[in-house]
Amino acid sequence: MGLLLILSIGLVAGVVSGIIGTGSSIMLVPVLAYVYGPKEAIPIMAVAAVMANLSRILAWWREVDWRAVATYAATGIPAAMLGARTMLVLPPHAVDLAIGAFLLAMIPGRRWLADRLVRVRLPHLAVAGAVIGFLTGIVASTGPASVPVFIGYGLTKGAFIGTEAAASLAIYLTKTLTFQGTGALPVADFVRGLAVGAALMVGAFVAKPFVLRLAPETFRFMMDGLLAISGTCLVWNGLG
Repeated sequence: MGLLLILSIGLVAGVVSGIIGTGSSIMLVPVLAYVYGPKEAIPIMAVAAVMANLSRILAWWREVDWRAVATYAATGIPAAMLGARTMLVLPPHAVDLAIGAFLLAMIPGRRWLADRLVRVRLPHLAVAGAVIGFLTGIVASTGPASVPVFIGYGLTKGAFIGTEAAASLAIYLTKTLTFQGTGALPVADFVRGLAVGAALMVGAFVAKPFVLRLAPETFRFMMDGLLAISGTCLVWNGLG
């Protein structure tokens, strides 16, 4: 029953993230943490995120800005490896609290960043890749943090979704391989990640026709709602 619930939410999360470019981890991590535990949830979500980002790349392949991806990934990959190793030594409740607090902080944080990033250039992408890559290694999702960075670089709609997905794919693949190399990703959790990822991939392709119709203000409301609900649930679990 737990897996059926996760797959159902995964399909919905795939549609939502396929429309707004992020959000699948925000929706799924509280459920994964409840069913499997917080330390298992992050490796499972890392596998699923690899598949989800791959599907968004395939959907928007022609619009990906590969120079931006390479710049972001060059610093993000080693930072994600360090962050993933840091996460493995943290106690489970601390992981829950860290994820929840980060998501809640990103509600005002995302708006603050969006107001100040007038025009992001390649050196800024390199710095953002290092910071967000490390945070992504520790917590399950930093998608909202990367949104204003890539939008500030001048990307919109399909170009934004495809480029952000390609950059995130490099980070999450590094994170997954780090977990695999340290024994933190047993076969059972890897299979669960593949199942969740498959649901996310289906949702991403279902979402493509709706992308061009999404108003910016609708995007902001959806993102803040996802952050508030998921962050509150994780903080509650961490304090319980």
